[in-house]
Amino acid sequence: MGSEGPKPVVIHVTGFKKFQGVAENPTETIVSNLRDFIQKRGLPNGVTLGSCIVLETAGDGALPMLYKIMESGISGADALSNEQVVWLHLGVNGGAHKFAIERQAVNEASFRCPDELGWQPQQLPIVLEDGGTTQTRQTSCSVEAIMKFLKKKGYDVTTSDDAGRFVCNYVYYHSLRFAEQKGHKSLFVHVPLFSKIDKETQMQFAASLLEAIAATC
Repeated sequence: MGSEGPKPVVIHVTGFKKFQGVAENPTETIVSNLRDFIQKRGLPNGVTLGSCIVLETAGDGALPMLYKIMESGISGADALSNEQVVWLHLGVNGGAHKFAIERQAVNEASFRCPDELGWQPQQLPIVLEDGGTTQTRQTSCSVEAIMKFLKKKGYDVTTSDDAGRFVCNYVYYHSLRFAEQKGHKSLFVHVPLFSKIDKETQMQFAASLLEAIAATC
C-alpha cells in the first residue's frame, strides 16, 4: 500500500451584483466569465472549478440562495472521491488599489447603507447563537502561503483582518460557519474596481487564485 496522494480539489466561486455606489461590480464580470476563461487557460491536474454563482448584494434576504448554493456543493460524489471542497467568495472594495485576502469574518452586521433588498442592520450579531458581535471566525486556508504564491506571479496582493461589516463580511461569516460544519474550506478575497486594475489582469488573478488555493490546501 502506497501513501495517499493529495485530495482532488473542487473550488466553487461566488461574486456579487451591483450595489449602492458600485454600478458595475467587477466580481459579477469575473465570476460570469470565469468558466470560459478557465476552459481556455486550463487548471492543474486534480483541480476542478465547481459552480460559479453571482449573488444579490444582500444579507439576510439572500441567505436562502446562499445556503442552497452551498448545500448543492455536497453530494455523494464528493464523499466517494474524497474531494476537498473550497468556497471562494469574491467581493469588491471600491477604495482598494490591490487584491486583499481576508483572514476572518466578524459576527457583526452593521451595514453603512441598505443592501439591495433594503435591509440595513446596525450592530446585530450575524449568528445569535455564536455569541456577541466581537466573535470571529477564521479561514482554515493558508492565507500567507496563498499570498506568497500570488506575489511570485507578480500580483499586488495583501492580507486583511477586516472584511468590513457589510454584505461581504456577512456572507463570509455564514460561509465559514457552514464550511466548518461540513469539513469544507472557505475564503474571501476583495478585488479593486476595474478602473484600478483592469479586467484582463483581474481574470488572470482569479485563475491564479484558484491555482494558489489548490496548491496550498
